[in-house]
Amino acid sequence: MTEKEIELKDVFQLLLPKEIFEYFEIIAIDTNEKEIHIYLDEINQPPEIYKKQGLSSKGFHKASIVQDFPIRDRATYLHVRRRRWYVESSGEVVSRDWDTVAKGTHLTKGFATFLKGLFG
Repeated sequence: MTEKEIELKDVFQLLLPKEIFEYFEIIAIDTNEKEIHIYLDEINQPPEIYKKQGLSSKGFHKASIVQDFPIRDRATYLHVRRRRWYVESSGEVVSRDWDTVAKGTHLTKGFATFLKGLFG
């Protein structure tokens, strides 16, 4: 990350939902006049239910794009890559089950609640 991206990262950690940073880290930020794109990778911290089994990280799923609150009239998109782990004892590939997206939407729960309050 460049020095500018590191500074932006610190600012976005204040603006984005706090629960995101329990499991994800900002790896890149791309801004233009109309949009902000924040790229997040899941931290390599295996789910608790699999911790006692031998796990190895096997990369990431394809990124999901989630729209969040606009910032300064710019659409804000989170590009989220969830991690995959290989369970060596069973050969199973597992991922953390996280619930930060409002069901039936591509919006964060906070943003969906905000819009619901505005439009009913």
